[in-house]
Amino acid sequence: MAEQRPGPQAVCLGESMAVLLPDRPGPLEAAGGFRVSVGGAESNTACGLAALGVPAAWIGGVGDDGFGRRITTDLAARGVDVSAVAVDPHRPTGLYVKETGGSALPYDLGAGRSRLHYYRTGSAASALSPALLADPAAARLLDGARLLHLTGITPALSDGCLALVRALLADRRPGRTVSFDLNWRPGLWRHRDPGVLPALLGAADVLLLGADEAEDALGTGDPHALRAMFPRPAAVVVKDSGHRATALTRDGVTTEPALAVDVVEPTGAGDAFAAGYLAGLLRGLDQRRRLRLGHLTAAGALTARGDRARPHPPLAVAALLDASEEEWAATRVTADGIVSPVPTRPAAPLGAPGTP
Repeated sequence: MAEQRPGPQAVCLGESMAVLLPDRPGPLEAAGGFRVSVGGAESNTACGLAALGVPAAWIGGVGDDGFGRRITTDLAARGVDVSAVAVDPHRPTGLYVKETGGSALPYDLGAGRSRLHYYRTGSAASALSPALLADPAAARLLDGARLLHLTGITPALSDGCLALVRALLADRRPGRTVSFDLNWRPGLWRHRDPGVLPALLGAADVLLLGADEAEDALGTGDPHALRAMFPRPAAVVVKDSGHRATALTRDGVTTEPALAVDVVEPTGAGDAFAAGYLAGLLRGLDQRRRLRLGHLTAAGALTARGDRARPHPPLAVAALLDASEEEWAATRVTADGIVSPVPTRPAAPLGAPGTP
C-alpha cells in the first residue's frame, strides 16, 4: 500500500490574479512589453510558507481561461496545493498591472516606488461564497489544517466573499489557528462598508496589522491601542514599516527591529512577513524568533522584483534567528544576499578547496 502523505498544515484563502509586469521602469505608456506573472496576498503567503518548508494550500477562484491555468500551474510548481481551487466557467480571472518607478520620464513614480492597477471587478474569486465549504476538496483541506490564513481583501470583494469569511471565522475548531492580515486596500472598500472589518479582525487568533494601514483603516497605528481594540486574539502583531514589529500577547510585549535592507521593490513584503511569522508559529518558535523570521522573509521580498520573496539559505536563517541583538542590528540584506557578522555558512571541511 502506498504511503499516504500528510495534507497541508496551512491553508490560505483569497483571490490570486494574473500580473502584467512591465519590461522597464517608468510610466505604463512607456512600457515596451509586459511579462506575465502571478500575484495575490494569500497565495503569496502560501508560497512563502511552502518555501519555508510548511506544507501549504491555496483556496480561491479562477476563470476557465489561460490566466487561471497560469495561476494554478505557477502555484503548484512552488509546492502549493491547489486541489480545491474553484474554476468558474462564466467569470474571468482577476488581473493587475504593476507600474514601477525609476525612469527620468514624466509621470514617473520615483525610484523604488510602485503602483498596482487592478482589473478584478466581476472576477471568478468575487463569486466565492459559503457554498465553497460544501465542496469536498475544500472541506478536506480545511479539516486537516493547523492554520487558516485570511486577509481583509477577501471580504471587500463581494457580499458572498464577506459571508464566506464570516463563516470561516465562526467555525472554531480545536487545534486550528486562524490568522487574519488586515491588508487594507482602500480602493476595494470605496463602494463597500469597511465598518465590517473590526468584527472580522477581532475574531481571529492571530492578527497582523501594518501600523500605517491600521492608522488609515482603524484610526490608530499604536500597538497598545490596537491591542486594547482587539483583546480576543492570542497575538496582535503590528508592523511599523522598515522600523520594527511588535507582538502583543497575553504574556507580554515583544518588539524586534527590522533588518537593514537595500530595497529593490516593496510589493509583497507584508505577505512575506506573514509567511515568516506564521511559519515560526507552526514551528513553535518564541515570539522574538517568529518576528525575526518574519523580518527575514520580508527582506527577501524587498530585495526581489515581483511579489514573491527570494528565499534565504536555511543555515543563514537559523544563525540569524539565534543571533545576538548586536549581530542582528549589524546585519544587512541586499539583492546579492545577506551581509552579517554572524557566520551563515558551514565551515568548509579540512582539505576542501580554498582551505588551508
